[in-house]
Amino acid sequence: MALHKLGIKVAMLTGDNMRTAEYIAKQVGIDRVIAEVLPVDKANEIKKLQKEGFRVAMVGDGINDAPALATADVGVAMGKGTDVAIESSDITLLGGHISKLPRAIKLARVTMRVIKQNLFWAFFYNTVGIPIAAGALYPLIGIMISPAIAGVYMALSSVSVISNSLLLKRAKI
Repeated sequence: MALHKLGIKVAMLTGDNMRTAEYIAKQVGIDRVIAEVLPVDKANEIKKLQKEGFRVAMVGDGINDAPALATADVGVAMGKGTDVAIESSDITLLGGHISKLPRAIKLARVTMRVIKQNLFWAFFYNTVGIPIAAGALYPLIGIMISPAIAGVYMALSSVSVISNSLLLKRAKI
């Protein structure tokens, strides 16, 4: 299963009877089955998983899934699902194909890595550049830069963040 390759444990949360749910889970490689759950109790089951220490992503498409989608750490709606499910979720898989979920997770992970890199470079430029531009080094070693050069450094900060973000287009996902 593609999600297992990403290090993700998969649980099925369903209103179906346990026997049917376990059969389906065995066929597709689901790790844990939570069956015979009423629609109103789905959000409570999500909370239980969170209390066990899991970060929970809920995938759903119907009105009954909306509270659980909103409760989960990440709600994923199917693009062909109900409007209320889509509004309650954080992510919508267009086309309604669950097979797009692993790619969405990979894209999210790459995006988070780029965001962290961008924050590092922005903080680096600002923590080094601003004191130098303000003349903090002048009394110590006689170095001072003009405001125009400081402006160029700030522009380079923005260019490096944008350039790094544009690399997402080349990410192999």
